[in-house]
Amino acid sequence: MSDCQHVSAIVPVEQAGKRLDKILALLFADFSRSRLQQWLKSGQVLVDGERLLAKRRLRGGEKIELTIELVDEVECQPEPIPLDLIYQDESLIVVNKPAGLVVHPAAGNWQGTLQNGLLHLDPTLAQVPRAGIVHRLDKETSGLLVIARTLQAHKSLVDQLQARSIKREYRAIVQGVMIAGGRVDEPIGRHPANRLKMAVVASGKPAVTYYKIKERFRTHSYLQVNLETGRTHQIRVHMAHIRHPLLGDPVYAGRLRMPKGLTEAAREQLQHFRRQALHARTLGLEHPESGQFIEWSAPLPDDMQQMLETLRQDAAV
Repeated sequence: MSDCQHVSAIVPVEQAGKRLDKILALLFADFSRSRLQQWLKSGQVLVDGERLLAKRRLRGGEKIELTIELVDEVECQPEPIPLDLIYQDESLIVVNKPAGLVVHPAAGNWQGTLQNGLLHLDPTLAQVPRAGIVHRLDKETSGLLVIARTLQAHKSLVDQLQARSIKREYRAIVQGVMIAGGRVDEPIGRHPANRLKMAVVASGKPAVTYYKIKERFRTHSYLQVNLETGRTHQIRVHMAHIRHPLLGDPVYAGRLRMPKGLTEAAREQLQHFRRQALHARTLGLEHPESGQFIEWSAPLPDDMQQMLETLRQDAAV
């Protein structure tokens, strides 16, 4: 499936002497440089009716015509998967992802993913890289994700993620009673011995996590967590690194240790909480079209709400 659009622009005289590829990036800033290069190589860029090389320098005043060909980027098949839509317009979709839903198809999960459901909701998302998904949540993490519906929106969101200007606030229940909030600034990369895990390693990419205590219980803490960066498993790795792993985390929390003195209700619920207690609660960003900053929030899912209530009752005993 493909769709074509035609746009044009006149090269400003003050840009005289600059290369064609540089001028394209300036005049058509809604599209990524790699996409513009691709269109340039495939003959979809004409300068006064001619195909030119990317390094050609222009004199100013030329008319650049760009044929935008939108082709299917993904092979994922649409599936009628129920989605909790928080917001949607012509540029964006914001979804409240439940725990247990995989974001992208991959080995072992070729069907039943968020991407399958998005393509059923809007088949034109096949023309956007990864069906418009620009960030992800782990399978067992719940909460908000934003999806780009156009190439322009996709570039805007990717730029905002790289500039670290997108607000991402989480809620987490961690093991242990924390004394105060703080900041974890430790690089994250692949675990040297287990390639399925991430870890704090000197050779990793910079990662910064901020946390604030919302409530303390007898044996656990409820946190607000904000991300400055977005590394794989970042919150899970950083919390485990400071010896307060997420409740229920099957990868980083180790074997469940049942603290003494818990009520029977708390003991039973802790034993049956089988996923990391992490929820992407708030998401804020600059809208790709209006430039206005918009923020959305999603309430805690029932399992975390029930866990918190049980921990409150236990603390009150």
